[in-house]
Amino acid sequence: QVQLVESGGGLVQAGGSLRLSCAASARAVSFNSMGWYRQTPGTPRELVATITRGGGTTYADSVKGRFTISRDNAENTVYLHMTSLKPEDTAVYYCNAQRETGYMDWGQGTQVTVSS
Repeated sequence: QVQLVESGGGLVQAGGSLRLSCAASARAVSFNSMGWYRQTPGTPRELVATITRGGGTTYADSVKGRFTISRDNAENTVYLHMTSLKPEDTAVYYCNAQRETGYMDWGQGTQVTVSS
C-alpha cells in the first residue's frame, strides 16, 4: 500500500502564494505521472496540473502562468507552487500518482483557502 502524504495547504490572502508538497511513502514504486487535482463542495474533482517522469507538464487553463508543478523522482515527491492566488482557487487539493501498472494513488487532500 502506497500512501501519498500532502502538506502545505492553509489560508492565504488573494495575491499570495502557497507551496504544496506530496510525498509517496514507498520510494521503490515508480510513478509515470504525478499531479494535483482540486475539488469544491458539489463539483467534480478537476485537474490542476500533472507532470510526467520526464518532466512534461500540463496545466488547467485557469492556473497557467500562476502555478508551477515540479517533482523529485528520487524522492517520489511532487510539488505545486501557487502564486497570484485568487478566491476561486479555494478548494481541497488532492495529490495523484499513476503507477507504471496504470493504478492511481490519491492523497487525503489538503485545504487551500484564499480570502478576498
